Amino acid sequence: MIIVTGAAGFIASNLIKRLNTDGFKQIIAVDKFDNPEKNKNLEDLTILQKVERNDFFEWAYGQEQEIEFIFHLGARTDTSEFDRELLWSLNTDYSKKIWKLCIDKQIPLVYASSAATYGLGELGYDDDESKIPNLKPLNPYGESKNEFDIWALEQKEKPFFWTGLKFFNVYGPREYHKGRMASVIFHAFNQIQKTDGMKLFRSHNPEFKDGEQMRDFVFVEDVVNVMIWLMHHRKNSGIYNLGSGKARTFLDLVRAVFKSMNKEENISFIDTPEDIRDKYQYFTEANMDKLKRIGYKNPFTPLEEGVQQYVKELIKA
Repeated sequence: MIIVTGAAGFIASNLIKRLNTDGFKQIIAVDKFDNPEKNKNLEDLTILQKVERNDFFEWAYGQEQEIEFIFHLGARTDTSEFDRELLWSLNTDYSKKIWKLCIDKQIPLVYASSAATYGLGELGYDDDESKIPNLKPLNPYGESKNEFDIWALEQKEKPFFWTGLKFFNVYGPREYHKGRMASVIFHAFNQIQKTDGMKLFRSHNPEFKDGEQMRDFVFVEDVVNVMIWLMHHRKNSGIYNLGSGKARTFLDLVRAVFKSMNKEENISFIDTPEDIRDKYQYFTEANMDKLKRIGYKNPFTPLEEGVQQYVKELIKA
């Protein structure tokens, strides 16, 4: 059996789809299952059983059948969430329990960290584990993720194989339920369909022109490819970046959406909302050397190609 937490979510449901394609059907889907829109992500997938998030540990410790692997992707991922108690409970403490389960039952583990741990990138975007305790996330979500990374590295007892993945700006199918937290591509597609135009956030940083804020956008299929590779690799435990390795501007991204929709470019700018303005990352770019050094050789999808594939899916929906 393979456990996937956050199973109805964006990245996890894409992972389950790939696991099914690769012949893995004994999937235990762990989530809260209280969002009908989000649950649609599971409708076309083959899973063995759904287990409620709060019941998972009782279920897991009572299992006689072998759990072969855990992908722990469940988390409260809203970067505008400021309830620290909630974030620590769902993101940090729950992950500690997963860690202990993996030690107790000798289960290999891949878990989701986040590029939000890097904050403004004062120390760069290098997944050097010695730098992790000094990172300065910009919001409580990033803090909760970084807190677990620090805790994991400090542990004397560890799962025999474990990997934390710092996801950068992931985009692709099955994110329609995420609302404000969905990718810019998703919002651009819907806005262009309705208005024939797209509004981007104006730059409030003199070092960046409007629309030239840069992010590391990574296609969800590439993220899934890495996780599947790690499931089979099972050595070189540690914390790794997971982005494309190439920062691109929001203008590049939106122009690719217009082109994929066969629409004429019509881009304007609005002020960045004040509640996120002082927490806004103007540049992110994953240093991917560490993952490559342990043998990962697959290329990452160019932005224009990934956008084109995703827009085709959105048009079909």
